[in-house]
Amino acid sequence: MTELKKLLEKDLYKPIQTNFVREGYEVYGEVKDCDIVAVKGEELIVIELKLLLSVDLLIQAAKRLRLTDQVYIAIPKPKHRLNSKAWRDKCHLIRRLELGLILVSFSGRGTKAEILFHPSPFTQRESTRQSKVKRHSLMKEINGRSADFNIGGSNRTKIMTAYKENCIHIACCLEKLGPLSPKALTQLETGVKTSSILTKNYYGWFERIKRGTYVLSEKGRQEISEHPELVKYYMEKLG
Repeated sequence: MTELKKLLEKDLYKPIQTNFVREGYEVYGEVKDCDIVAVKGEELIVIELKLLLSVDLLIQAAKRLRLTDQVYIAIPKPKHRLNSKAWRDKCHLIRRLELGLILVSFSGRGTKAEILFHPSPFTQRESTRQSKVKRHSLMKEINGRSADFNIGGSNRTKIMTAYKENCIHIACCLEKLGPLSPKALTQLETGVKTSSILTKNYYGWFERIKRGTYVLSEKGRQEISEHPELVKYYMEKLG
């Protein structure tokens, strides 16, 4: 089997040429800075080759869209699973740029070029419709936050979610006002999830001292102090 590290871009040419010749195209290599050009009548196809999927390859291919709307990028078939989220995201970007994708596989049985998908117009409306559930989830998260307590681009740091903020709001009410019922907390505008949050007690911040009455645990008292801005916000809101 040919190892990827020993491959050259020109090794991708022959299997792609064979594929398009079989479909009735005339195929030419290195034409006016285009790696491969395939022609059938008035139809013009441009294919750009790279050993790795990169931003440079996408830029190069996007420029070729000035020549024709039939532009493909071609790379060796990745060894990782093609159903991974990372790979699906890359394919989404390629489709959004209205490019096609060709994968070339190398094995002991020879080489093979496979067109994973063809270039096609990207419809924003259709994409938005398909992502309606994700959009709803995003807006729900935003509406559940009182302000921006995260730094965009943060990595490996604790993120303030709407759920956690809701827990901190409840914790502040218990800290300031003492033992309360879910109904009393809800009247303090802690939200419709109050009862569920207290029952599940995901962070271990709450203790039930009797039926329908909760207090803030010592663990909760310590951990909400790690979010002074939010605690200050809710304490001031409570007057």
